[in-house]
Parts: sequence; C-alpha cells; structure tokens
Amino acid sequence: MSSSEGYPPIAEHGLIGDLQTAALVATDGTIDWFCCPRIDSPSVFGSLLDSEKGGRFSVSAVGDGIVTKQMYLPDTAILVTRFLAESGVAEVADFMPIENPGVATERRRIVRVIRGVRGSLDFEISVEPRFDYGRRGHTVEIDGDHARFASGSVVLDLTATVPLEQVDDDVKATVTVNEGDFSPFVLESGAGDAPTVIGQGELLRLFDETRDYWHSWLHRSTYRGRWREIVHRSAITLKLLTYSPSGAIVAAATGGLPEQVGGERNWDYRYTWVRDGSFSVRALLALGFDDEAVGFAHWMRDRAEEKRSDGAPPLNIMYRVDGSSDLVEETLDDFDGYRGSRPVRIGNGAADQLQLDIYGEFLDAFALLDERGYFVGDAAWSDLVGIIGWICDNWDQPEEGIWETRGGQRPFVYGRLMCWVALDRAIRLAVNRSLPAPLDRWTAERDNLYREIHDKGWNDELKAFVQYQGSDVLDASLLLMPMTGFISPTDPKWLSTLDAMDRVLVSDSLVYRYDPKASPDGLRGSEGTFSLCTFWYVSALARSGRLAEARLTFEKMLTYANHLGLFSEEIGTTGEQLGNFPQAFTHLSLIVAAMDLDSRLNA
Repeated sequence: MSSSEGYPPIAEHGLIGDLQTAALVATDGTIDWFCCPRIDSPSVFGSLLDSEKGGRFSVSAVGDGIVTKQMYLPDTAILVTRFLAESGVAEVADFMPIENPGVATERRRIVRVIRGVRGSLDFEISVEPRFDYGRRGHTVEIDGDHARFASGSVVLDLTATVPLEQVDDDVKATVTVNEGDFSPFVLESGAGDAPTVIGQGELLRLFDETRDYWHSWLHRSTYRGRWREIVHRSAITLKLLTYSPSGAIVAAATGGLPEQVGGERNWDYRYTWVRDGSFSVRALLALGFDDEAVGFAHWMRDRAEEKRSDGAPPLNIMYRVDGSSDLVEETLDDFDGYRGSRPVRIGNGAADQLQLDIYGEFLDAFALLDERGYFVGDAAWSDLVGIIGWICDNWDQPEEGIWETRGGQRPFVYGRLMCWVALDRAIRLAVNRSLPAPLDRWTAERDNLYREIHDKGWNDELKAFVQYQGSDVLDASLLLMPMTGFISPTDPKWLSTLDAMDRVLVSDSLVYRYDPKASPDGLRGSEGTFSLCTFWYVSALARSGRLAEARLTFEKMLTYANHLGLFSEEIGTTGEQLGNFPQAFTHLSLIVAAMDLDSRLNA
C-alpha cells in the first residue's frame, strides 16, 4: 500500500456541480476529481485515484504556516476555501454556473476566483488534465491568458487575467493578490469558438445567478423542524448528484474510492441505482421538492417501459444517467488507487445481478407519488402490472441482495420483504384508484410472502429476523421492516430483532450493514460501518419509542460529517470517512431520520 502523501483524506473535500456533472475540491484548493461532460463520463482530473497520473487543477498559496479553512456560502453550492497566513488572507470561490440544466449539453464551466482579503499572498496555479482516466494524451495551445487543451472530442478552454505558461502538457500561472484584488480562472468544455471572456461584470453575473439559483431552489423546502441546516445541506447534495436532463440521481460523485484503504472493495458509484433513487422520492417529497421526485419518477417510468424480455428480470438494478445500461466493469490497471487501494474499477459488474428488493422500492415510490396526487397513467399501470406478474412468478428465487454480494445467490429476507412491499403497494394503487388488476392472485402471493418471512426468515434461537433463510447472520437492511409497514415497531418479534442488532451490529451508535464476523460478499478484507444504516437505526429506534437513544445516536452521527456536513458511504474504526463521496443514499437517509425523529419528539 502506498503512503498517504498526495492523497488528502476523503472527508477533506467539498462538492460543486451544475446538475450535469460535479467536481471535488480538496481543502488545499485542489480539484482532484472531475468528469466531463457528464458525471459518468471519463475523468479529466483524477489525482484522487492516482496522485501522479490522474491529473488535477490546483490553486495553492505559497509560503510557510498557511492554514486553510473551507465553507459553503450559506444555502448554496458555492464553495469557499480560505488561506490564512501572517502575510495575508485570501480565499478561492469555486462554483459551476447552472444554465439550462434540463438540456443535455457539452458545455461545463468551473469558475475559480481568488480574492485578496487582507495583506498579500502569492498563489501558484497548475492545470494538469489527464483525459479518459489518464489513458489519452492531449495537445496544448496557449495565447497569452488563454489556453486550450484538446483530447479527441473533448476540448477544454482555460481563461485567466494573468499570463499562462505551458510546462510540458500542463499550464501554470502565478499571481499575487492584495486586499481587494480578484484573479479569476474559468475552465470550460464545449465552448467552441466562443470561450468565456472574463470581465468583472461577467463574473458577477455568473456568481449572482448561481447564488440566486440555489437560494431560490432551497426556498421551496417545506421543512421547519430540528437540524434544518444539515437537512438542507443534504438536500443540496442530493440536487448536486442529480443529472437534470433525465432526472436521474447518481449514487455518488466518485468511483473507485475504497471501503477499506488498501482493500479491493473499490466500486464505481457514478450511476443511478433503482433502489437509491426510489428511496430518494420519499426524502424529496417530505421536503417539498416535488419537481425532483416527479422527475425521477419519469426516469423510472421510462425504465419500466423498456422492460426486458426473454424471461429476464424487467429492470436492471442500475443504469447510466441517460437510462442506458452499458456498465461493463473494467479496471484501470495504470492507476495506483487511492492510497494504494487497487483495483480501481470503472463501470459496475453488479448491473446484471438479480436483486429482488428493487421492485419494492420502485413500487413504494409510485405509491408515495400517488398519495401526493401524481397518479399513474394507463400505459404506466400496464407496465407495472407486468412487473408485478413477474414478481409473483419469481419472488422465491435466490438472489444477490441489497448489498450486491459477490459470494453467490441466497434467499435474502430483505428481498422477500421488498417483494411483499411491491405487492402491497400495487394492491393499494389498484384498490384506491379502481385500476384493473388480478387482485386475487396478488393478494395470495402477498400473504404467502408474509408467512414466508415470518416462518423462514425468523431464527428462533437468536429471536431475530436474519439475513437469509436458514442463516444466523443479522442484517441492517431489516431495520426497514417497520418503516415499510410489514411489522409494527412495537411487535415483540421486532423488538427482539432490534435488541439482537444492538448487540451485534451497533458499535457506539455506528452500525455495520451485517455481522462483520460473517461477511457474505466473497471479498477479502473488512469494511467500516455503513452511514446509511446508522440513520436507518435512528428511524427504527424512534419508531419503536426509544426516543432518547434515537436522538443521541443521531447527534453522535452528525459529528462524523465532514467540515461541510457531507458524508461518504462508510465510517472507519477511527472515525475516518471511507468509500465513495458524497453518497446520496446516506444523505437521503439522514433526511428521513431527521424527520422521523423530529415528528416523534414533537408528538
């Protein structure tokens, strides 16, 4: 495993974006992850996964004793990195203008503005693109304060107000900022023959429009409960992870970050999971962001319409943001990986797995939208009827499960639970809207699932529901049993299951996704606690009446957020953030947990 030199902690980053792609900015002022022109496109800056070969866009103050701080401008996705030294103080504002977010374009713009606050500071700027994950070379042309990088069909223009210098295949600049000085840099793709002309008026326009966009968007939130600041930061993060032209929400902004430093659980999360996106509908509707929830529902509707044939499951478990399913997994053999964590994977080989739970989350999202007054149309209902028919025929199949295990298929209890949810929600839709459906069959299969879960998913020795039939492994996904309505949160069988999870899965409020001593995923090494599972645990505690424990667990979990209120996928044994960053599933689970807990504390 390589040293940590050149690799900032995962948590030491902020996220900026324009609703078609996103970039990570480290606390030292380096953009070390950026994919262009879409969030699931190949990387242009990827030093997060290889500090030597990945590429970066760095803005760094020169001198001794420099301290950096990072913050978002309130209620926006404009990131400010501050540099403080005895000689002076300056800050870099990073943002991506949002223009026609619903129209897919090639034009992306990263605006970086260095501003002198007091005294004087010297800065070095280095733009080092490495196209296609460092696999493609590029050309550089410089004309004074304008540079152009070209690699195949991807062209990037860099515009500044200071002279630019070519050094090998990179572009560098130096600037000294005094109090009141501004030094902007704009990197853009898809500019053609008209790259941005930097002037104070244009910069102010871009800044004001970006700030006003986020203020206007967040103003739509209807949430007025406790922990509003972190809830709203989570909402902005979900929005940043949304590809607006299709309404798809990606699982995370990154791929290849490790669940264990030096380990092999390094997956690509820049895609849209049916499960994660469906869960987001609950969070978005609860906050009052109906447009985003409906936008994702339209994306889901299109996937249902495509329904696969030849007896295959009707849905893939994940897709690209445009709905395509080309997710062939490959490894970047020339990349060292984050702090030596190899292999670095792009694409995702789990895309064709059988995961039965996605149908329950899918139908639950449609049921929530129906309750809000967004009714299912005739064509969509016909597609849903076909999906439910497939579930009736196949719910008893072994599968890979919610955690995408690669250790073989099993009869996972969570998969059965969510098949019960799919049937239950479909029956409700049919009855409430007088929609045509084979209700006798659906009801019979739903009831069969109920008995199957209670009889075969229950381990009488452990007095708990378990991960798969016949096992003695506990699984945090079953924390959702009360939330789905399958079991009362005060049912003795549920309370004893929760007690068993307390003993085995919970470590000082943090929650493992399954028994860490009985990993079923077929991979070497270990992993941290799963942040989304901790928030599920908060909801389960709150629903079961353990409000004091729920509140303490929630408050403790918030201390693991990074300096900006962002979470990756996991928390390691020493409190470090692990896995892809930031993770949508964690943030939407935070929103739901906060609302569950707040409503019960007010009761």
